[in-house]
Amino acid sequence: MLTKLRTLASLYRQLGLRWLTFRLTYAFRLRSGLVRLQTPQYKWADRPLKYWLRPSIPSEPGAYAGWRKQNAPNFFASVGASLPRPNYGNNAIEEADRILNGEIKYFSHKYHQAGFPPNWNDVTLSDSEESLPTSKEILRSRRTLPQNDKNRHWSQISDDSETDIKFTWEPNRFAFVYTLVRAHAATGDEKYPQAFWQLIQDWAKHNPPNTGANWKDGQEIALRLMAWTFGFYAFINSPSTTPERISQFALYVAAQAERINKNIAYAISTRSNHSVSEAFGLWLVGLLFPELKDAEKYFSTGRDLLEHEAVNQIFPDGSYSMYSLNYHRFILHIYLYAIQLGNLNKSPFSNHLLSSLSNSIAYLSRLIDPQTGQMPVYGSNDGALVLPLNNCDSTDYRPLLQLGSVTINGQRMFEAGEWDEDVFWLCGEQFTAKDAKDSKKEESDVLSLPKERKNPDDLRVLRGESSFPNGGTYILRGANSKAVIRCTDFQERPSHADQLHVDLWMGKHNIACDAGTYLYSGEGIWRNGLARTSTHNTVTVDGKDQMTMVSRFTWTNWAKGNVFEHTDNLWQGGHDGYKPVTHKRTVMALDGDRWLVIDELDSNEPHHYSLHWLLNDAPFEENKNSIHLKYESSVFKIQTGLLNGEGKFSIVRADPNSTRGWRSKYYGHKEPAISAMLETDQSHAVFWTFFGFENDAVELNGSSLQVNSRRWTIDH
Repeated sequence: MLTKLRTLASLYRQLGLRWLTFRLTYAFRLRSGLVRLQTPQYKWADRPLKYWLRPSIPSEPGAYAGWRKQNAPNFFASVGASLPRPNYGNNAIEEADRILNGEIKYFSHKYHQAGFPPNWNDVTLSDSEESLPTSKEILRSRRTLPQNDKNRHWSQISDDSETDIKFTWEPNRFAFVYTLVRAHAATGDEKYPQAFWQLIQDWAKHNPPNTGANWKDGQEIALRLMAWTFGFYAFINSPSTTPERISQFALYVAAQAERINKNIAYAISTRSNHSVSEAFGLWLVGLLFPELKDAEKYFSTGRDLLEHEAVNQIFPDGSYSMYSLNYHRFILHIYLYAIQLGNLNKSPFSNHLLSSLSNSIAYLSRLIDPQTGQMPVYGSNDGALVLPLNNCDSTDYRPLLQLGSVTINGQRMFEAGEWDEDVFWLCGEQFTAKDAKDSKKEESDVLSLPKERKNPDDLRVLRGESSFPNGGTYILRGANSKAVIRCTDFQERPSHADQLHVDLWMGKHNIACDAGTYLYSGEGIWRNGLARTSTHNTVTVDGKDQMTMVSRFTWTNWAKGNVFEHTDNLWQGGHDGYKPVTHKRTVMALDGDRWLVIDELDSNEPHHYSLHWLLNDAPFEENKNSIHLKYESSVFKIQTGLLNGEGKFSIVRADPNSTRGWRSKYYGHKEPAISAMLETDQSHAVFWTFFGFENDAVELNGSSLQVNSRRWTIDH
């Protein structure tokens, strides 16, 4: 009881009385059945199309389909048009044919045999070599939902039970629709529209309104509607698109929009991407289906929320309040989609919203590796990719930034490439590959902001700013390397306990990396286990987290980070997560892409300190307190030590019994990494870590550290 009271007190301090009161009230409404009364279960036939339409709109299938084709709002010109399509290769055709063969791509990474149509409530997948993990820690991820759950009201189904519900939701997002559309545009083959309609009708058959897991989350519904409407407009002139199917489609859309609308307050309470996606779902339906009786309400509610959440969730420095790069991309895809679609229908968004997105695009441009499109994977990463409209890997952020730069600034950030396909679909022919050379600008020009801005903080991107304090991201650069440092005073709910974490890039190689996420609902240590401090590149004290994890997604007693100094080649900061122990970290960019990291821990009594570095997997050789990593023609040296006292150094790769030595770039998939750890028991300890090259000589003499011919004095 005392622990619960402390948790409530912490949530009250950090999230406020209004949030806490709503959540407690909502829990009561769920348990009492009030939510079931608000969103009752029914059969599709109980509410025919006429129920959803304005009185003046015909509801008979033939008449409605005719009205719809004559009065449909505008959609992206490239979708459903018979224009020459740029050649982006045959990937979409190959992937679409795999879908027709029953193979669904899970979490934007691997295909698995799920059947055609899939069993929409079944997460049991094939056990091929590339299947989802089958080890003990995620047995819950491979189980079918309980049979009675399929017939229950959505509010009676847990999203944290013996089944990881994300494996159920993934095919129900219908992300494969974008692939079917791309394949049809390339071939004109009618089998792709036929598959689209077959899948939608089968889904409706097995998912009656407000029944089962696929009605539980408004965000899942919004993403489904986004994909469905994309396919609907693409295939509207296909022989497979009959008047009966058009009428049924409108009915299905209306019912799902109502479900979002009736529970939108919960999405708002999450203060997360859920409120953005669900607001977008309402706005989308209100815009594209004005014939629905509640269309105006949906449109205005969605628009107001999209405007409001852009201000609330996108920090002034362009970073994102969920402290997750994956979720940052998620909301930007939604906003960019909405901006283009709103402009097509003469319903533009405010300049303030555009300014927030401009800041975000600029912020992310500072983090990306332009050669590979890669970024750090810090924060929650559930594999969400809202717009899979290209052949790039899901870890490549160039499609997003190219689309964002074209949408906001009217010009490219990168030269032409396969990351242009999103631009083709949403922005039209004027930005096809043939125009890339003329529109290409230097990055500093592409990211210029409106001249009328008066807030000095808005000018940070013009100066190539590397300090983003709102989101807690700081960048140091060498000639061909960079360090990305995490340190923040959390203004919103933390994603990971990662204060003072450092990602280090040497050339295109992410040498010191973030572990990612892997699973939200795994067994034991894999229950969002990679969110913990011990997996990050920082120091843990007595094996504890920097904050208190009270559920998969909720931390209390937030650690407060402080930045003491940030210059061109030095960063220094600390946090208070281990009171009364203090932790101060200094990161230095040395000559020739060498790096030095100093960690100082101080307390009045001895503690167990563990300095951890997670290194990207590569062939390696271990020496005393050092490791040589071999990447292609380069060999990098990582060496660590203590100024005083003894320490235990260990290297672990892919430990089968712990989270140590693993990383996850894709949800549900983990791969080996190299965990280097130096541990000591002292009251005052100073760790040092050197990153450099194979032949570098590093020597310690008292408080003096010599790297090759240069000597550095470590103050402590």
